[in-house]
Amino acid sequence: MNLCCKAAGLCHSVTMKSKYFQYYNKSLITYHYAYAKNMTANETREQYKVKKQLTEVNIVLVILCTIIILENLLVLLAVFRNKKFHSAMFFFIGNLAFSDLLAGSAYIANIFLSGPKTLELVPVQWFIREGTAFIALAASVFSLLAIAIERFIAITKVKVYGSTKTCRMFLLIGACWVTSILLGGLPILGWNCINNLPDCSTVLPLYSKQYILFVVSIFTLILLSIVILYVKIYLIVRSSRQEATNSQAYALFKTVTIVLGVFIICWLPAFTVLLLDSSCSMQLCPVLSNAHVFFGLATLNSALNPMIYVLRSKDMRREFLRVLCCWGVLQSGRPSERCLVQLKSSSSMEHCTNKFEHQTTPIMQTGTTCV
Repeated sequence: MNLCCKAAGLCHSVTMKSKYFQYYNKSLITYHYAYAKNMTANETREQYKVKKQLTEVNIVLVILCTIIILENLLVLLAVFRNKKFHSAMFFFIGNLAFSDLLAGSAYIANIFLSGPKTLELVPVQWFIREGTAFIALAASVFSLLAIAIERFIAITKVKVYGSTKTCRMFLLIGACWVTSILLGGLPILGWNCINNLPDCSTVLPLYSKQYILFVVSIFTLILLSIVILYVKIYLIVRSSRQEATNSQAYALFKTVTIVLGVFIICWLPAFTVLLLDSSCSMQLCPVLSNAHVFFGLATLNSALNPMIYVLRSKDMRREFLRVLCCWGVLQSGRPSERCLVQLKSSSSMEHCTNKFEHQTTPIMQTGTTCV
């Protein structure tokens, strides 16, 4: 209780009430932010009153998120229009694009509900603001793992996704979203630090330090899993005696290097900050006050994913150009419905796809996607 008095300048009587009842307490966020910054409630209110809604960094992040939304919309439209992309590989890519699109949208919403508006929120609104971003970013990360799993299966078995096994693909995609929603929704379900200020995160003052550590551990395990899967993929391709083994193995190794390198570069700073947050105060670790910059860098991964996973496919690149040309034609007065019409036959795509309409062999043998 003394810690509560120190943070707020008075003892908060509602600490004895139910945690869930306090979800609509308008003053609770102020007390938690005051404790995290080692300030009084009045000092915290004054600090947030003078904060700008859109700082220079936030403007850059809004532009980045807009790019994320547009490029992932382009991916989804390309997958929708071209029936050749109605296969397991491209459904996973579409799922990744959708999760990245949501990540960009959630981060924009987070920016506009931050700054001076933060202390105007009630805890349930704050949990939704942060939880939505966590769900979207987690779904993006889980999608990367799902793609790694799918590609490992694709090079080790022939025709895994036949007519009788399509459910396996949808189960994997469904598991990605169920896990992400559960992971992002744990705080609002009760795993938070309301009524327990010493356990509160500095960066996210209503989140428990144990929850932050749990999330970082999960993401670290995902990274290790992706590394292991791609190492196995590379070893399988390298040991293959097929004619195109050398060139395809090199293409795989190059792509895996890009994927893992970008993933680590984008996420490692955010993981490091969150690890510091679970064991260090803002006074001892001033870098925690700039955590939003590191989260912005993590969001950059959602902008780079389409370039890595999609643009390395010649077919997808050509479909991108087809979609872009379609929208360019709109300016000359052509009907807008033209851009939403699916391509129904392989003859309508003969200049942008290879001769194989359906992949029936391991992906590294004939596919044009070399990831």
